[in-house]
Amino acid sequence: MSKELEELEDWVSKLRDSEKLIIVEGKKDKIALEKLGIRNIRTLKNPLYKEVEEIAALCKEVVILTDLDKEGKQLYGKIKKDLAKNGVKVDNRFREFLFKNTKLRQIEGICTYLNKI
Repeated sequence: MSKELEELEDWVSKLRDSEKLIIVEGKKDKIALEKLGIRNIRTLKNPLYKEVEEIAALCKEVVILTDLDKEGKQLYGKIKKDLAKNGVKVDNRFREFLFKNTKLRQIEGICTYLNKI
């Protein structure tokens, strides 16, 4: 098993055990994470301001797993900024790990990616 795969599986395990709300862009992202046994996932389906208000009312710390492409990065920045204004802390360690240590760019591809390494 490669070091990269081991580290990625370790992160997935941490997310699985975490109580933090995990925010993803769409249904396919949610399904991919659920296949890995991760729960407590919220997809973005309402206008962002409404999502931010609802999330802020639910919890004080989240993980944002928008895609790692240009659009996903922009969305991540906007959500992070808006959540911070509402007193919600963003744990970006898993996202940073994916960005720096994998070639994964779409969250929905994480299962396939784990099988290919």
